Amino acid sequence: MRNVSRGLASRTKIIEIMEKGKNNIPEIGEKAGLSQSCVGYHLKLLLKQRVVAVAQSGRTGRWTLTKYGQEKLFS
Repeated sequence: MRNVSRGLASRTKIIEIMEKGKNNIPEIGEKAGLSQSCVGYHLKLLLKQRVVAVAQSGRTGRWTLTKYGQEKLFS
């Protein structure tokens, strides 16, 4: 149960940071105090649930909250 609540807390931090305009893994990780691999893992989980989307530009991805994600999170 401990890992579940830590995971939820990490995803909540990530989403809050994304709302403020940070949209790449290094920036999100720095602001959240999480490693880049941890941020990437949680973003992939959120991507699977259609809460976030990614647009590749070169080697980096630009992550955004989807309309579906915004509706689900803020309704």
